Amino acid sequence: MESSTHRDRDAEGRARNARPRDGLGRPLPYGAGGVARQPEGVTRSPEETVREAQRLLDAGMPFHAHEVFEDAWKSGPAQEEPLWRGLAQLAVGLTHAARGNAKGGASLLDRGTGSLATYAARDGAPTYGIDLAGLAVWARALADRLPGPVDAAAEAPRITR
Repeated sequence: MESSTHRDRDAEGRARNARPRDGLGRPLPYGAGGVARQPEGVTRSPEETVREAQRLLDAGMPFHAHEVFEDAWKSGPAQEEPLWRGLAQLAVGLTHAARGNAKGGASLLDRGTGSLATYAARDGAPTYGIDLAGLAVWARALADRLPGPVDAAAEAPRITR
């Protein structure tokens, strides 16, 4: 039963929304079918992160891909934070664009591109085969087409070269 005072909480008492979500991360009514949520706080290698996020992007689930990138951002080395944050922002930008939020989508695509540019400017920063320049081109092209219909799976970028 849902009430205005009820809040979903995890085992540690932190607020967690337990409502099911669709493939774009939109909350659905309690009891509705939804897609499996990404577990939080998973530590993956950079290669595993890229592989899992690409799988989710290809499936039209950029919101879920953003959660994978967010795990890498929060658990990885501090110097790689702009890389993983930028990728998470691009995934959320695609999410907003596919939901019809052109302004939010364009803003996040721009911020993600900026984060990746900051990272790319660092000498010797590992890229794990991620195509930073190609992602910037993809993000700018998508932002320039907004507003307009966006199919998250069809518009999913290739993360690696």
